[in-house]
Amino acid sequence: MNFAFLIIVSLIIVTDLFDTISQLILKSSINGLHFPVDSFRKVLSFMLKLALVPRVWLSLLFSSLSLLIWLFVLTKTDLSLAYSLDSMRYVLITFASVAILKERVGAMRLTGIIAVIVGIMLVSHG
Repeated sequence: MNFAFLIIVSLIIVTDLFDTISQLILKSSINGLHFPVDSFRKVLSFMLKLALVPRVWLSLLFSSLSLLIWLFVLTKTDLSLAYSLDSMRYVLITFASVAILKERVGAMRLTGIIAVIVGIMLVSHG
């Protein structure tokens, strides 16, 4: 592996970490908000309430930083490679959800995560 490839992979990992942080912030921000979703009006009301939550804006900051790094990555490598390696976000979000949000992951989901990891390894060596 050459140095440029390692930098691209590292930047993709950073985007995955930023997106994981963003999703954790979003999920923890909205867990305490209880809105019935039985009308379009209530959905709009919920969205407006979200716009007033500072942690939602923090999440958007992480997502924006991730996007800026991702755009740079796309200038340096093939989309097919970058997007395949970017699948690590699914693994990171799953493990972070278990560790931080105390979510449960069943055997089938864990098997899928293992398949994603194997796929990432195959793509990175191909």
